[in-house]
Amino acid sequence: MSAAAPRSQPQPPPPVIEFRRAGLTYPGPPPVAALQPCDLTIRRGEFVTVVGPSGSGKSTFLNIAGLLDAPTEGRYLLDGIDTGSLGDHDRTALRGRRIGFVFQSFHLLPHRSALENVALAMLYNGVPRRERTGRAREALVRVGLGHRLAAVPSRLSGGERQRVAIARALVARPSLLLCDEPTGNLDSANAATVLALLDELHADGMTVLVITHDQEVAAHGGRTVAIRDGVLRDGVLRAQAPA
Repeated sequence: MSAAAPRSQPQPPPPVIEFRRAGLTYPGPPPVAALQPCDLTIRRGEFVTVVGPSGSGKSTFLNIAGLLDAPTEGRYLLDGIDTGSLGDHDRTALRGRRIGFVFQSFHLLPHRSALENVALAMLYNGVPRRERTGRAREALVRVGLGHRLAAVPSRLSGGERQRVAIARALVARPSLLLCDEPTGNLDSANAATVLALLDELHADGMTVLVITHDQEVAAHGGRTVAIRDGVLRDGVLRAQAPA
């Protein structure tokens, strides 16, 4: 009898983020190298923080990772997709499906309820209206705001507004939660609540990337990447986020 053919091993999923000598230089004169060519891999389920002072290149890194800017050299792969091969329409669609953004300033519509703010994030993704409402409600319950569905932003605390913004980022079920200074406008108590929520989402399997200048926020990541003068350096691994 012939030997049985060996079973093929399942392939691991591709990294969520993969920079291959990716960099960005703004044209001059003189040209400005905002991000020097760098390599970076962020795997599914990681919690990575990116730290650096003002003007270090954090915003440029964020814009590339979030598909808001394209690198001028090297390659950026998101979920294994080479983003440099995509046209503007496909890049926009990929960003909407795969990346959930959380910003320092919340960016909520002031005259819309929490439920409406979250549901509107799916308006251009082809999700039927009834499903949008149901998924928005689920996302708000997930961030602890099931009792605040009808509240408009002016009736919410800063921490509650940021949790609405996180629910809006989660509602499309993205591969990556990309946060830019998510506690920058919050007092210490609300900041702690938001960081605890990010820890919970990470524990549930979400890939989280946080851009921050705050070392206490950075300590929540399992790995920290530092940027200074446009140079990215991968940092230390940590066993777990602080309690």
